[in-house]
Amino acid sequence: MKPDEVAGFLKDNPEFSEHYADMLAEIFIPHPHGGSAVSISERQILTLREKNKQLENKLRDVIQFGEENDAISEKVHRVSIALLGTKDIRGVFNAVYLSLREDFAVPHVALRAWCANGDPGLGEFAPISDASREFTISLTHPYCSSRAMVDTASLFGEAGVHLRSFSYVPLRNGETFGLLALASEDPQRFYPEMGTLYLKRLGELIGAAIVRNLSSE
Repeated sequence: MKPDEVAGFLKDNPEFSEHYADMLAEIFIPHPHGGSAVSISERQILTLREKNKQLENKLRDVIQFGEENDAISEKVHRVSIALLGTKDIRGVFNAVYLSLREDFAVPHVALRAWCANGDPGLGEFAPISDASREFTISLTHPYCSSRAMVDTASLFGEAGVHLRSFSYVPLRNGETFGLLALASEDPQRFYPEMGTLYLKRLGELIGAAIVRNLSSE
């Protein structure tokens, strides 16, 4: 008989192990990690232990991811409260910078908005290149990269040449009206495969706060 036929027979005839229990107890097979041979029952126990260890590792990862998500959710909640409490556009920008610096530990932040009723005296309403604006409008969701896109490195001033990872969050109110750009010297801080759900929510919160405060002025 071929090995597959033996395996199929044992699977289709579970009563075999009951009728020949003594014989099975005398069969020894190689230890999975080398060393002396072990009985079938011992091998089953080892297999169960290995599966249990794998499940424990998966559970540990799930718990870790859950704790990390809880921590991020708490930070987003805090910035939401801060933005709700702002009374003018300067307060919005200050709340954004403070939150990103203190809660999210983002070392470099640049925000630009091209709103018609924006105060030209504020740096956030300074002109932005057509290339950067077109790039922002093309984004369907936040985008992370290991290099500065188009000419956005200039948004970070002299620090731009030293930055190694970037994240771009479009600000919208029906249509795109601004860009939140984040950057770091750490090449692993923002990377193309990272999740962007919380960045998207952050952009929505900031965009809504900017629109609300500009409408009330």
